[in-house]
Amino acid sequence: MAPLTPRLVVPIDVKKKPWEQKVRLHNRWHPDIPPVADVTEGELFRVEMVDWTGGRVRDDDSADDIKFLDLTITHYLSGPLRIVDAEGVPASPGDLLAVEICNLGPLPGDEWGYTGIFERENGGGFLTDHFPSARKAIWYFEGIYAYSPQIPGVRFPGLTHPGIVGTAPSVELLNIWNERERKLIETGHESLKLCEVLHQRPLANLPTSDNCLLGKDLRDRQIYLRFIE
Repeated sequence: MAPLTPRLVVPIDVKKKPWEQKVRLHNRWHPDIPPVADVTEGELFRVEMVDWTGGRVRDDDSADDIKFLDLTITHYLSGPLRIVDAEGVPASPGDLLAVEICNLGPLPGDEWGYTGIFERENGGGFLTDHFPSARKAIWYFEGIYAYSPQIPGVRFPGLTHPGIVGTAPSVELLNIWNERERKLIETGHESLKLCEVLHQRPLANLPTSDNCLLGKDLRDRQIYLRFIE
């Protein structure tokens, strides 16, 4: 008998904004954000997600959406998910979770992606001295290949990035992060070497009244996952 279709635990409506989704999204690792669903160890399930901007980059020839993108609220995440074993006992802080990504692809009817260069005054990048102005290229999927009207003559096998996958910290770990961030604010980031920044900067913040649960990378997509022992 053929296996059942994987259970959809986080659905996405590409016509709706992140805060209008049936299942709420979020944009930080924090222990106070409640799980939106339970998944069992060994279960194959499906998660849908929006792109990291929440759909604010449009499928057109203009780079104004990149140029004026509000970078204060980004990286929308689907979840959190609570992982339980066969007896229903949830995973605890310190447990090791192995995640198997079984399949990855765009949502039906929305098979496109983009690359962009941020404006020097709004995000910038590593090469802003050479490319100070915002630019955008739309990529359409044609089987395993991607092509762009903005970059004619280029066609390549596209490998979709799964985006950000992580686990929420415990309260104790979050306190360690926030204390480290407080010291960084007091002493100034100029005191840190690049290697220290790369290894110490967390992707977590205390929630605020403005954007605690408001709702990811690339375009919206769906992902099949399995948590294995």
